[in-house]
Amino acid sequence: MAFVNRLQRAWYEGHPALSLLAPLEALYRHVVMAKRRRFLAGDSDSYRAPVPVIVVGNITVGGTGKTPLILWLIEHCRRRGLKVGVVSRGYGARPPSYPWRVLPKDSAAEAGDEPLLIVQRTGVPLVIDPDRARAVRALLESEPLDLVLSDDGLQHYRLARDLELVLIDAARRLGNQRCLPAGPLREPADRLQSVDAVLFNGSDVDSAEGYGFTLQPSRLIELVSGDAWPLDHFPPEQQLHAVAGIGNPQRFFTTLEALHWRPIPHPFVDHARYDLEQLSFSPELPVVMTEKDAVKCRAFALPGWSYLQVQAEPSAAFVTWFDTQLDRLLPQSS
Repeated sequence: MAFVNRLQRAWYEGHPALSLLAPLEALYRHVVMAKRRRFLAGDSDSYRAPVPVIVVGNITVGGTGKTPLILWLIEHCRRRGLKVGVVSRGYGARPPSYPWRVLPKDSAAEAGDEPLLIVQRTGVPLVIDPDRARAVRALLESEPLDLVLSDDGLQHYRLARDLELVLIDAARRLGNQRCLPAGPLREPADRLQSVDAVLFNGSDVDSAEGYGFTLQPSRLIELVSGDAWPLDHFPPEQQLHAVAGIGNPQRFFTTLEALHWRPIPHPFVDHARYDLEQLSFSPELPVVMTEKDAVKCRAFALPGWSYLQVQAEPSAAFVTWFDTQLDRLLPQSS
């Protein structure tokens, strides 16, 4: 965790030692750009689904809010009467086989934390597979769907797509704008010029660069009972242990501070796995975690542990734009 933190600080704050990684960065850029050129030229083995595919991804390493936006897209499409499914790589998942249909009863170790969160929150049909094209085929064989959302997969060119939505952290932006391993970029920054929409997580205003997109806390959920608690359940200045194993843990800690609590931060690596001993903190205080962490802790959670549920709120302009795209892709639904 300490090495990851140091590397990310270097990417976003600068460090002279990153210049030593320039040869590896050049090799990485060559590989990813060649991969994209093959896709654009039609030379790659790319599967085009019989229904529209919308990719929600990013070009940076780390959390940008993809899962909350996926949840919003699911509900928005359902309100329009659309049958929607989701595919995901299932990072860290170890299912018995691939492709794997994720069910609410699955464990996070089996299904992956983010896919399990999405299924438990929405009940949406969801298939995980590192080969997302194979995941889409499996999903469509089992469900009559109007469209498919791909959770991440912007760089997975074996799956053709009809719409690309990219999320960027509004505070950290693109860091030093260098590609891995010298910077946080999965693809060069000019890749943003070819996507359909960019959303800036943490910005409540639109700009020429993209749409605003915020995450709003809605309630606390107690892990053992499932009871919902209002955001004033803890009084102002309440001290608590804050657990975050996400791409950008500081965003979660800042959110708790904005709710006027005093979090003791416990950052973990993204997709971390937990046990009771790891989360036995001193002094004894309430424990609040992200929803993504909660799906991995229910089996051993103690009474009083809770997670903060958040809701994505894209700007009104994005909602209008997205509805226009749905009308274009699925004219029979408008």
